[in-house]
Amino acid sequence: MSLDLERLKHIPNGSPVPHTFSDAEYHRRQSGLREILAAYELDAAILTSYHGINYYGDFLYCRFGRRFALVVTRDSVTSVSANIDGGQPWRRTVGDNVVYTDWRRDNFFHALKTLLPNARRIGIEYDHVDLDTKDKLADAFENATFIDVAGPSMVQRMIKSDEEIALIEHGARIADLGGAACVEAIGVGVPEHEVALHATGAMVREIARSFPHAELMDTWTWFQSGINTDGAHNPVTSRKIERGDILSLNCFPMIAGYYTALERTLFAGTVSDDHLKLWEINVEVHRAGLDLIRPGARCCDIAHALNEIYARHGLLHRRSFGYGHSFGMLSHYFGREAALELREDVETVLQPNMVVSMEPMITIPEGEPGAGGYREHDILVVTGDGARNITGFPFGPEHNVIG
Repeated sequence: MSLDLERLKHIPNGSPVPHTFSDAEYHRRQSGLREILAAYELDAAILTSYHGINYYGDFLYCRFGRRFALVVTRDSVTSVSANIDGGQPWRRTVGDNVVYTDWRRDNFFHALKTLLPNARRIGIEYDHVDLDTKDKLADAFENATFIDVAGPSMVQRMIKSDEEIALIEHGARIADLGGAACVEAIGVGVPEHEVALHATGAMVREIARSFPHAELMDTWTWFQSGINTDGAHNPVTSRKIERGDILSLNCFPMIAGYYTALERTLFAGTVSDDHLKLWEINVEVHRAGLDLIRPGARCCDIAHALNEIYARHGLLHRRSFGYGHSFGMLSHYFGREAALELREDVETVLQPNMVVSMEPMITIPEGEPGAGGYREHDILVVTGDGARNITGFPFGPEHNVIG
């Protein structure tokens, strides 16, 4: 039996939902993207990344092996979504929506071609488009030239609006609540996953209370103990907490694609002299880093200054990663603004309304005195004359020896 069904459709099911930000905020963002189109003499942009689509269109897709896009021209914005998602993309998108079916191969590219029948210069995100997608785009638009717009779009996202900062502040507040829930659940013999579940539940409930129109997705907690603290992104296990364990609290509320974070070193009941010495050194670096976040500072200079402290203590070789990164449209599965990381190879100058973390980490291998991973993490909003720390959860030995 052959199927002769429609390749594209519209599913205006229900009514559009209240958006994460105001209409004026999305107008500002989309106008900024159109300025990029004009600067590069582009007919349109085909954004395919989670962050690109969500930033400009307020639609955070669930990929599950399918392709999605936001097609932006000088006078229209249209999300392209899969039939499996029904009317949800239409309800969420700030703009129009077209749905492609999967009854025929490559209907996604047919949708793009239908939306842009005469496009000759098209912006795409080189840091997201894979080789297969690039080849299929070239087949669909055989006379078109493709230009990378990922970089200019990232630069636009790095400066946060007042509305974005307000949302990020809520996220930091909710992360603090998650941290308090972690502490509440910590005890000798308690498995990591039970601590994490308690914290995640507290954060999800508060997001639901504070943002009743938001989709509740992707909030999570990494709570690590003992050897599991050696990596910043180690998953939760069923390991049970032992007395004297080094612990790592990592709470990540997600509000409409805006992830925030709280990360703290803690100890279960008691802390050895070797652990205490290393913990205090990392806190020293953290405090110094907080003082260095200010407008006019270069990311690389901050990293070099903090390296000197670790080097003075003979611990520079134990450092795990850069000292912080941008916050905003951010997630564990779609990354962050790479041009705003506090690393030696990043020369970006901090400006007001950038939002960055300070998060030094060292890892001491198992078998050595003071073994484990030490990490503190605060979020700061760069202001006109300094920075405002929006993380409230305390750090250091005087606060975080639990039990």
